[in-house]
Amino acid sequence: MLRTTSTFAWLCFAFYGSLTQARDDAGFRHTIFNGANLDGWNVTGCDAQVTNGSLLLQDGNGFVRTNHAYTDFILEIEWRPLREEKWDSGIYIRAALPSENEHWPQQYQINLLQGHEGNLIGQPLAANPDLVKPGDWNHFKLTVIGPHAELEINGHFAWETNSLEALSGYIGLQSEVPGGGQFLFRNIAITELHHQSLFNGTDLTGWEGAGQDAALCWKAAGGELLCTGDQGPWLRSLAEYDDFNLRLEYRLRDGGNSGVYLRVPADGNHHGEGAGVEVQILDDKSTRYKDLKPYQFSGSVYAIAPARQHVGLPVGHWNTLEIHCTAKNYVVTHNGIVIVAAQTAEFPELMERRSKGFLGLQNHSEEVWFRNLRLATQ
Repeated sequence: MLRTTSTFAWLCFAFYGSLTQARDDAGFRHTIFNGANLDGWNVTGCDAQVTNGSLLLQDGNGFVRTNHAYTDFILEIEWRPLREEKWDSGIYIRAALPSENEHWPQQYQINLLQGHEGNLIGQPLAANPDLVKPGDWNHFKLTVIGPHAELEINGHFAWETNSLEALSGYIGLQSEVPGGGQFLFRNIAITELHHQSLFNGTDLTGWEGAGQDAALCWKAAGGELLCTGDQGPWLRSLAEYDDFNLRLEYRLRDGGNSGVYLRVPADGNHHGEGAGVEVQILDDKSTRYKDLKPYQFSGSVYAIAPARQHVGLPVGHWNTLEIHCTAKNYVVTHNGIVIVAAQTAEFPELMERRSKGFLGLQNHSEEVWFRNLRLATQ
């Protein structure tokens, strides 16, 4: 199983400004827990559930982590223990995946042990225990930029440090239920300081129909971008891009089919010499696709690099997709798992493809929904 936390660590150079600037800079803010299910999260070694709009660590020793790794960010999260005493859990930032024989990563953990809430384990950073409301809902705000991290507890400054070494990693929750009891988490939001929105959630600003009016088959409302499947154009970005990290979420109907165009020319060509590429979006499990070629599964670089795992969620759920383009190499992360790491040495056809061009969303004559489209450029 191929996984990585360093897909876009190169972004770190771009933002070492002051924390004041970070708070004022928009970046891309969105919720990373929807209160209804665990879309956007990976769970290992424990039982995590959703109850009454909160994420519940139900049982076991394990790790609940985001699909995406993050470099510089602002994290907001509320937490509450269900034990009346001797509770214990933790919140991880810039964490690597646990090793095969471990329940949790080595670093960096913000402690939730009773009497030590907010302490950064492994460093001499202790929060004032008077800032915490024992047994009640508490709010953490973490600002992390380069080696610098700063914690606020319930609106009050707790500590800051300049000693973080890992520059990229997951946000995670420590399940330590046998020893520390059950915990609830809610209102989890992150501002990705390097990413900028590609879709404003209300209209098609920044996009156009390729050769036809986009309104023929594309609609924007309520933070979602819908391809209706009606006859009409694919959706093309107004700007061209070379190296970038693209993140988005998509949702399919039964048997759904779409794609993301990368670095394509104005006509959308994504086949052969001088073309861009397409990353496939597909309901792999549909009986319509029982005879797929390896390079046709969801997340594949179409007709070039096949997905190494097929990790699409059931129809109706929101899938996360991350595409990292550097020179003519592509890394595709699907629902938190790296499924393509295509380099020109292994896939020489990539040398024939463009290194700059438009982004696009395919109209495959059927409904598909997109949201939280954002991009970071080098």
